Amino acid sequence: MAIFTKAARIGDVKPGGGKVVEVNGTPIALFNVDGVFHAVHNVCLHRGGPIGEGVLAGCVVTCPWHGWEYDVTTGVNLRDPRLALSRYSVKIEGDDIYVEA
Repeated sequence: MAIFTKAARIGDVKPGGGKVVEVNGTPIALFNVDGVFHAVHNVCLHRGGPIGEGVLAGCVVTCPWHGWEYDVTTGVNLRDPRLALSRYSVKIEGDDIYVEA
């Protein structure tokens, strides 16, 4: 059975933006892409940069440390599709965002 934990409120993650949250000790980058929320691991696969602090353009976030880019809807690295951030299921209940992690 999936266990979802409240991570944020809808108003905390503006469209086209992101927010770093911690769910059960796991750092998670939560993004709002056109009103749909996506959650990926907050640690870049290159050098451990904070993905959630990167710039989101459409569904692509750029790591602020070294420019690695990821599709937040899939977690896949745009330069090397063999690499992907862990993704987490998201559900909305009322104004709350819940993440399974």
